Amino acid sequence: MKRSELFFSAIQIPVDLIMIILAAISAFFIRNIPQILTLKPILYSFPFLAYIKIVLIVAPVFVLVYALEGLYKIRSTRKFWQETFNVFVATSVVLVIIIIAIFLQRDWFSSRFIILAGWALVVVYVSIARFVLNEIQKFLLARKGLGAHRVLLLGDNDQINDVRRIIKRNPVLGYKIIDQTNSFSLRTIKEINEQKGIDEIILCDPTITDTEQAKIIDYCAINNINFKYIPTSLQSSHVTMGMLNGIPIIEVKHTPLDGWGRILKRIFDIIGSSILIVVSSPIMLLVAIIVKIQDNGPIVYKNERVGDNDRRFFVYKFRYMRWKYCITKENPDFEEALRYEKNLIKEKSLREGPVYKIKNDPRKTAFGSFIEKYSIDELPQFFNVFKGEMSLVGPRPHQEREVEKYKEYHRRLLTIKPGVTGLAQISGRSDLDFEDEYKLDVFYIENWSLWMDISICLKTLGVLFRRRKNNR
Repeated sequence: MKRSELFFSAIQIPVDLIMIILAAISAFFIRNIPQILTLKPILYSFPFLAYIKIVLIVAPVFVLVYALEGLYKIRSTRKFWQETFNVFVATSVVLVIIIIAIFLQRDWFSSRFIILAGWALVVVYVSIARFVLNEIQKFLLARKGLGAHRVLLLGDNDQINDVRRIIKRNPVLGYKIIDQTNSFSLRTIKEINEQKGIDEIILCDPTITDTEQAKIIDYCAINNINFKYIPTSLQSSHVTMGMLNGIPIIEVKHTPLDGWGRILKRIFDIIGSSILIVVSSPIMLLVAIIVKIQDNGPIVYKNERVGDNDRRFFVYKFRYMRWKYCITKENPDFEEALRYEKNLIKEKSLREGPVYKIKNDPRKTAFGSFIEKYSIDELPQFFNVFKGEMSLVGPRPHQEREVEKYKEYHRRLLTIKPGVTGLAQISGRSDLDFEDEYKLDVFYIENWSLWMDISICLKTLGVLFRRRKNNR
């Protein structure tokens, strides 16, 4: 554990206490706002010193609940939105405790406004203070290397090279690569540790023997070195233990989206798509009018895609191409449009693998380029979700000619409903290579949770404003 991590984790407690007290004081001094706005007389008076005594008693309760919520875990950097959510949850728990305490001890004070304002201000003040501390820690980590963990990479394959690239591109992750070797000899590891010092070892090589791995794990335990490894697909699978007539047996679970998981996801899709259809209806109406005015043709472009279990369905999109270039049999110039698209794919496709993405696509209208850039063209897909053909979150739906180019293992993408957005979309939109997109989608399939769907939907809003490569 690095001293800087210990320092920032330790200083977090007094900072939280200060923010909690400041929030409580702020709530006290704005307590008369409701009466002032409604021109009602102030019916009570509560001494400030008596109020502060209560605040000083309650403040440590906040810290205790924060600790139970895991808000003081020692780590190099934190995710702001996840931490803010945890602060919100923990503060809400304390709010419930305070309400119960006041119910039992009515002599404290009876201002509901102070309680609710204090709750909201604590969330805001604590979150802002934590954000500032985290940014300072990230700055020191990225610019000064303060608190960076010295990492030894074991292995020499694509996965470990990907890890190497990620660490080098993102210094705020808190890692500094000191060496990389494909030797599992303890002598080699000891020499590197003596010369450069090792805080962590990351292993990514399935060829290592159990004996070699056991020796390395023992060495790490003795020398206080963190040991991590990148698992194989089998090791990362969800499994359940069972018995077969007295013999222990392990079953690999392909996805949590079975049984109640599927039901919960469908309920989320119905509620979410209904709300999104209502909220986005003014935008959809405006887009429909402009699309019709700019280029005479259908407003909504229906493109056949392959869904779960090879089921064919039509994806709805606002048409962003000129009608004569649309790949649909409803287009009288279909054959010519198809030949033109094949030529564009050969000359301008940005992506490798079965899925294409054309750079500076000349078939788009001016307005079509705009709505495609910000994914406004995909708003009609909420109707696909409501009908049950798609989900709000999942792998992207692909055309039959793309699916025909899949390798056998790629067909795992067809085991669940395709989505309007997904883990791949928030990690790179259409700029990712197909293989990288596939890995992210498989991770989503294997690790689905309702919270993951909600998180991806929220993050999608921010991703929409990033410029795509194919829009340059």
